[in-house]
Amino acid sequence: MMKTSIRKNYKHTLVAGYIGSITQAIVNNFAPLLFVTFQRDWNITLNQLAFISTYNFLIQLTVDFLSAKYVDKIGVRHCIVFAHVSAAAGLAGLGILPFILGNPYYGIIISITLYAIGGGLIEVLASPIIEACPTVNKEANMSFLHSFYCWGQVAVVLGSTLFFYVFGIENWRIASFIWAVIPALNGVYFSLVPIAFEKNENRPKEKITDILKNKTFLILAVMMICSGASEISISQWASAFAEESLGITKAAGDIAGPCLFALLMGISRLSYSKFSEKIPLEKYIFFCSVMCFGGYLLVSLSPVPFLSLLGCGVCGFAVGIMWPGTCSLAAKNQKTPSTVIFALLALAGDCGCSSGPLLVGTVSEKFGGNLKSGLLAGSVFPFIMIFAVVPLVKKIKAIQDKTNLQ
Repeated sequence: MMKTSIRKNYKHTLVAGYIGSITQAIVNNFAPLLFVTFQRDWNITLNQLAFISTYNFLIQLTVDFLSAKYVDKIGVRHCIVFAHVSAAAGLAGLGILPFILGNPYYGIIISITLYAIGGGLIEVLASPIIEACPTVNKEANMSFLHSFYCWGQVAVVLGSTLFFYVFGIENWRIASFIWAVIPALNGVYFSLVPIAFEKNENRPKEKITDILKNKTFLILAVMMICSGASEISISQWASAFAEESLGITKAAGDIAGPCLFALLMGISRLSYSKFSEKIPLEKYIFFCSVMCFGGYLLVSLSPVPFLSLLGCGVCGFAVGIMWPGTCSLAAKNQKTPSTVIFALLALAGDCGCSSGPLLVGTVSEKFGGNLKSGLLAGSVFPFIMIFAVVPLVKKIKAIQDKTNLQ
């Protein structure tokens, strides 16, 4: 019996999407591991280092906005392949441009521009591409897709740390080239796999103004803002919090903080992909929002350092379903997956990713650098998430009741 061609088998599309999520993790998590090296070798200031992370998200926000208008016109396949080429060029450029330009910082910024464009496009396109695949359990596939971002984050931190230990931090350029191979190969992969959008080019185009008038979409947008803020507010500060609470080294803090958070977030997404048919998605998001709020309170109010660190883990598990779950709920409320809706949701999510850590940092600074005070302020995001998901639970229940009566 002959195997189905790679150009016709949607299992290959799923795998390419999963590798795309790993690419996102590389784009967002590799450069921050080199901040101390950048500062030491090139005298880059703390303000310039802080701008690097902010700039990465600003570029991705811009890409989210532009994608809503232009992706359908250019073509999904062309955009997703370009995204991977751009990500690969940026990662490779990080190991080249700072060394050949007069100002190394300019080389870093150019590299970040390239891979942030790629990361932003992948974020917008991966979800609708997976959602459009002719599979049975789409919620499980969506959750499984986003779990690969978590595994990618763990792999980048642990893999890079191991590389630096074995070969020396001075050889970080080689690590940058190695990570660039993944998006480069996946770009080729995406040029071959089937993409369901290509078979639905005549679907009606949705106007952004009409989408923004939809009350259900506005609720979903609020949920995406809260999802992004709840996730990044903890993950970005987890390492510093672990060092501050437990008095451990930076390397140990990276493992106890971001790695533990990402690991539990990945387990959460993987678990739901296995049991999604038994647990209603909207109710599970509500439950996890309550759990996340409790985790934030445990982090910020517990007098015992170990319990605070445990709270970080609870938050990691709880936020796991928020982003992919909201994307799945959005897909349920439309007849066909729309790149416009997913682009707008990604835009909302990245707004949360930017505003959440900013709130935590600002409040912490006002309270004399007390990170617990900042994280207590950050608990507002899972709290809002609880009340945002309630009307969706009621709406879906009303639809189910109506269906049962018929």
